[in-house]
Amino acid sequence: MANPLITIDIVSDVVCPWCIIGYKQLLKAISELSSETGNSIDTAITWHPFELNPDMPQGGENLRSHLAQKYGTTLEGSIAARKRLTELGESLGFTFSYFDDMRMYNTRKAHKLLHWAKDQKVNGEPVQTDLKMAMFSSFFTYKGVIDDEETLLSLADSVGLDKELAKTVLDDREIDEQVKQSQNQWRRQGIQAVPAFIFNERYLVSGAQDADFFKEMLVKLSNEEASQEALA
Repeated sequence: MANPLITIDIVSDVVCPWCIIGYKQLLKAISELSSETGNSIDTAITWHPFELNPDMPQGGENLRSHLAQKYGTTLEGSIAARKRLTELGESLGFTFSYFDDMRMYNTRKAHKLLHWAKDQKVNGEPVQTDLKMAMFSSFFTYKGVIDDEETLLSLADSVGLDKELAKTVLDDREIDEQVKQSQNQWRRQGIQAVPAFIFNERYLVSGAQDADFFKEMLVKLSNEEASQEALA
């Protein structure tokens, strides 16, 4: 009998540190559970857009100034948060390279490429997650300017997507509208912050939970799917 397929929809932004942390915790849970049970956990992951700063102008603004204005974050709080994220990221295999002049950006263009990539394959394999990871790494690890078109096109090219076709996506007003509609859909469903994980279109998990929490969710879902198959 084939392992039950678990669908996971992830609503996130590529400039959200807790989004990559949450995803890495999910991967850790899948890996640990597979090792513990001796069975692979089959998942289908789809990424959905959420703009943390939809009104941010091109070129963005200093990250610390942005956080101070938006959330009241102090310099001491910023230093502590960066240290915590850097250590947590390192434990999960992800590098945060924060620097004093780091900027926050608008991510609409990034989400347009991700929305398009959802239906693209490279060598027969889905590529959306690869592009999402490339964007996370570009922004948090390699100081990438994530609202710059050339940066985004290079990232698309790096995962095997057609660079020229990707450029037409960035200029496509219909895809822009689709991204807006997708964001509005998730907001209507009550998602006001990210990351948000929706398992099998039934269970919403908010925030970057730890691996043990995700393991419990995966076991619950696997048992439910197995029971439904037994009754079919």
